[in-house]
Amino acid sequence: MLKLVIMDSEKVTINIGAVDLGKVDLLVDEGFYGNRTDFIRTAIRNQLDKHETETSQSATRRAASIGALVLNASDLEAVRATGQKLKLSVVGVLSLSRDITPELAAATIESVYVKGMFRASDEVKAALADRTA
Repeated sequence: MLKLVIMDSEKVTINIGAVDLGKVDLLVDEGFYGNRTDFIRTAIRNQLDKHETETSQSATRRAASIGALVLNASDLEAVRATGQKLKLSVVGVLSLSRDITPELAAATIESVYVKGMFRASDEVKAALADRTA
């Protein structure tokens, strides 16, 4: 059974001009936001909300799941038992657990498309490198 769970956040570094940063700091000082990070998260969420239709349409065109998909060895063994292979397409997080061997991943995963974070062991990522877009 495939599981959908909420994952922790990913750290991203951005460069921002001094004037824009100063404006953010003023808003923080005035109490509109708790800190710079709160402001940036809010700004990102507002833009994502503004473009919700476009992101949903794009995910649909790509047959992508939006959110977090976590798979373990039991999940992939169940897929292998059916004789099928997975075409994984995720906007968000794809996490392949540590109990998945490179051989099991290669035998059960046909393709991987991730916009966001792809978490797996280095060995599993290497086994799927030719199938990852």
